[in-house]
Amino acid sequence: MESYIIDWISLILRWLHVITGIAWIGASFYFIWLDNSLEEPPQWKKDKGIKGDLWAVHGGGIYEVAKYHGAPESMPTHLHWFKWEAYSTWITGMLLLAVMYYLGAESYLIDRRVADLSQFQAIALGLTFLVGSWIGYSALCASPLARNGWLLGAVLLIVGGALAWGLTEVFSGRGAYIHFGAIIGTLMVGNVFMVIMPGQRKLVAALEAGSASDPRWGAKAKLRSTHNTYLTLPLLFIMISNHYPMTYGHKANWLVLLCIVVITAVARQYFILRHHRVNRPIILAAAVAATALLAVLIAPKPVVLENTVTLGSGELASRAQSIIRERCVSCHGANPSDDVFTTPPGGVVLDTVEEMIQWAPRIKARSVDTHDMPFLNKTEMTDEERAIVGQWVQAGAPAS
Repeated sequence: MESYIIDWISLILRWLHVITGIAWIGASFYFIWLDNSLEEPPQWKKDKGIKGDLWAVHGGGIYEVAKYHGAPESMPTHLHWFKWEAYSTWITGMLLLAVMYYLGAESYLIDRRVADLSQFQAIALGLTFLVGSWIGYSALCASPLARNGWLLGAVLLIVGGALAWGLTEVFSGRGAYIHFGAIIGTLMVGNVFMVIMPGQRKLVAALEAGSASDPRWGAKAKLRSTHNTYLTLPLLFIMISNHYPMTYGHKANWLVLLCIVVITAVARQYFILRHHRVNRPIILAAAVAATALLAVLIAPKPVVLENTVTLGSGELASRAQSIIRERCVSCHGANPSDDVFTTPPGGVVLDTVEEMIQWAPRIKARSVDTHDMPFLNKTEMTDEERAIVGQWVQAGAPAS
């Protein structure tokens, strides 16, 4: 019953996290597009202090949007601030992280094949990575490196690579990826809470007082906002990465993660340029080509059954099906006996030979090609057993 309740809590938090994340990223995408798409206004608008304007049609209506150099003729009574989308996304994400990966550390975060950690040690490490990353990132942004955006970006990429490697050395592949995503999310919301919002408050206060604002706050906010822009797509990938074990389950999973971060950031650059009416399809083509190359490089190798006499079709089928019953059915049975999964994950049931044959390609992909299943190898499937199951699937998954 406890697992059932936790599943519902997880479902609700994940749902809220996705909703608030859509609101945050959607608003971010819109304002980046808006700022980059403003056109030079007519003179009468310039005389009113308008820097740029834009006309749009949506939902059956015509919209006029204007951006001021400074303050309008009079400050509006209601000024909309965009912050709670970011805050609520981070809060729901941290709650989800606590429920899934901290409360369930033994099931999702700790992989004893990687590091033999206690639950307390794993949680402490996770929080240390989160807090330490924000402190280190803030220090770099406050250093002389911030004067050169490209140089700062290169240093952050190197540090990010080291961080990804460190996470995969202590956590499960899933746990490492989700913590890298949590770090990105923390940096992004920290930028909003600690830099961007204070800068906007100071700007509004200066405008209301009729005084000039400090340009340093604008420069800081611009730097952090730029970082948030390029971190958006990597974060979205990490949010869905737990569905794709060929990434986090690879031996060089930290390098795979770093490559995808770079590829998605490059793809983001294409769309930013499009806002300025600069079409560089070569950027998008390069991102697609890099993704294809990465897929080829990390593709699983054919399984080989070594030091074993070649099995006949009947014996191969019998041994493979026996292995699946012993190693997989505790989770993937109609009534799982596992202590974590109360229902078969993904709806995959392997009680009968017919069901094993039906799911044979998925069995090979998850247990042979990526070693993602059994989950954290709880049932201790051996490499030889994986090879036997793989050869059975390659032989067409015969019934007997």
